[in-house]
Amino acid sequence: MKILVTGGAGYIGSCCTEYLLDHGHNVIIYDSLLRGHRDAVDPRAVFVHGELADAEKVCATLAQHRVDGIIHFAGFIEVGESMVDPGRFFRNNVACGLNLMKGAAETQVRRIVFSSTAATYGMPEKVPITEDQPTLPVNPYGESKLMFERILRWYHQIHGLEYVALRYFNASGATPNFGEDHNPETHLIPLVLQVAAGRREHVKVYGTDYPTPDGTCIRDYVHVLDLAQAHLLALESPEVGSFNVGSGSGYSVHEIVRMAEQVTGRSIDARPAPRRPGDPPRLISDSTAARTRLGWRPQHDSIRDIIESAWSWRQRHPDGYAK
Repeated sequence: MKILVTGGAGYIGSCCTEYLLDHGHNVIIYDSLLRGHRDAVDPRAVFVHGELADAEKVCATLAQHRVDGIIHFAGFIEVGESMVDPGRFFRNNVACGLNLMKGAAETQVRRIVFSSTAATYGMPEKVPITEDQPTLPVNPYGESKLMFERILRWYHQIHGLEYVALRYFNASGATPNFGEDHNPETHLIPLVLQVAAGRREHVKVYGTDYPTPDGTCIRDYVHVLDLAQAHLLALESPEVGSFNVGSGSGYSVHEIVRMAEQVTGRSIDARPAPRRPGDPPRLISDSTAARTRLGWRPQHDSIRDIIESAWSWRQRHPDGYAK
């Protein structure tokens, strides 16, 4: 297949692009490099430097390359930032996404896979979380992703565009070539590994009094290569709708810190900090639907393997990508 990957210079986009290329597909990356990195662009892919805000360029790129499908990663992801500047998130994650939908409809793209999030659920009624639970986001980030899922549903109904929205839990890990390098970094595993590498003095533990065994939040971590597999399966599948992608297991903040200490052989200073508003005590996926309907078979469920892969990439790229 010929696949357009928006945000292919970002963390998950770069790893997914590599996976697609390794499986014999042709990839065109469309990225503004606002949050991505030029060094994260796989050299085997065609690279188009552009913004989704440029509707004409989006449509021209789709028309020129006559793609079979789209994988849409290009979106702002920082929850805290969305609470400070919600308009920026709605413009980028919704309004700019509409330019992509317009181009897809005009050039008769058959299928799109959307990088969504477990943040669409908000504070879950029960754990593990299934797709039939209410979607009640508690921040503009989750709301913007849910809005785009609804847009996809209407484009499917009116234009016949097939879609799958993959609701990630905590994407983590790395491939030998591509890894996680955000600025600022807000994700737990890379923050913990920065402390181990001597690039950060300590990591903050936001809340130590949750109703969990050790008092810290529990999250579901899924390896980025397993996410890449899910995207390709979703692109090839006849299924339409929203699917959870997560390991189905949960690890607390303290457990992640201890495992990172074992993997790196280094002490990691983790300091208590106040709770963050809207943080649920436990977020764990039920990904039965993805496994049964998409045929998803995660290969990297071990939290040790996830952290080892991230640490290995960090050691090879101590400064991350070139800035």
